Amino acid sequence: MDILLLIVGLGLILAGANFLTDGSAALAQRFRVPEFIIGLTVVAVGTSTPELVVSVLSAIGGQSDVAIGNVVGSNIFNVFVILGVCALIRPVPLTAGNIRRDIPFGVLVSLLLLALAQDSLFCKTAADRIGRIDGAVMIGLYVALMWYTIRKTKRPEAAAPTESSKAPMPGWLMSVMIVGGLAGLVFGGEMFLRSATSIARSLGISESVIAITLVAGGTSLPELASSLVSLFKGKADMALGNVIGSNIANILLILGVSATINPLSMGGITVRDLLMVLLSSVVVFLAAFTFKRKAVDRWEGTLFVAIYIAYIWYLIR
Repeated sequence: MDILLLIVGLGLILAGANFLTDGSAALAQRFRVPEFIIGLTVVAVGTSTPELVVSVLSAIGGQSDVAIGNVVGSNIFNVFVILGVCALIRPVPLTAGNIRRDIPFGVLVSLLLLALAQDSLFCKTAADRIGRIDGAVMIGLYVALMWYTIRKTKRPEAAAPTESSKAPMPGWLMSVMIVGGLAGLVFGGEMFLRSATSIARSLGISESVIAITLVAGGTSLPELASSLVSLFKGKADMALGNVIGSNIANILLILGVSATINPLSMGGITVRDLLMVLLSSVVVFLAAFTFKRKAVDRWEGTLFVAIYIAYIWYLIR
C-alpha cells in the first residue's frame, strides 16, 4: 500500500508542477515581471508550503530538531540535488543580478542561520537555539529582502504582438492553474512523504536521519518537480529563482515563523549540518566563476550531486 501511495503522490507532484509552471509563466508575461522574480516569490513560497507545515507543526509539538532539520535538509537538497540535477540536464545560466545580489543574499542568510542557531559560539554557557526575537527579526528581514529584490529588478520590455503570438491566458485560468498546481504539489508531496517515511521506519532508520533526508527530501519534491519542469520548458530563470527563493524562504520565513511560535533548540542538528547549508550557498556563488562562467554547468552539477551522496552516506553509515 505504501508503494502505491508513493507512485500516486509522485503523479500528483508532476501534474502540479506542470500546471504551476504554465500558470506562473503566464503571470510573468501578463504583469511583465521577470520569470526569475516569479520563481523567487510565487513559486518559491508556494513550493515551500510543505516545509512550512512540517516545521510549524513540529515547533508547536515541541519537536525543534525536526523543525530545524527539515529546513536544513531541504536547503541542502535544493542546491546539491535539485540544482545539481537541473545542471546535469542543461547548464543553468546566471545573470549579473544573480551574481551581484541574489546568490550573495543566500550566502548571508545561511551565515545568519549559523550565527543565530549557535549561541555557544559567542557565549559558552548559552544554549544553542533560535528564540522568538530571532524569529521576528528573520520574518522582518524576509519581507525587506523580497521588497528590495522586486524593486531593484527591471521589468522586461513588452514584446510587440505578431500573428504567431499566443493569446494571453485568461486571468481565471491562470489563477486556477497556479492554485491547482500548488495543491497537487503539496498533497502529492505529503502523500509521497508519508509513504516513504513509513517504509524507512520499517527498515529501522533513525528519526534524526529521516528528518534530514526523507522528510527534507520529501518536502522538497515540489521544488524538484517545478524546477525540472521549468527547465524542460526553457524557463531556467524560474528554476534558479525557485531554488534560491526556497532556500531564503526556508530560513527566514519558515524558521522565523516556527521560532516565533515556539523557540527552537538545536537538538540533534549539529554545526556540521549548518555548515553544509552554508557550503550549499557558497558553491552556487563559486559556480559563477568556474568552468563556464556565469552558469552552473554539467561538471558542477555532477559535483553537487556527488557532495550530497557523500553527505547522506556519512549520516547513515
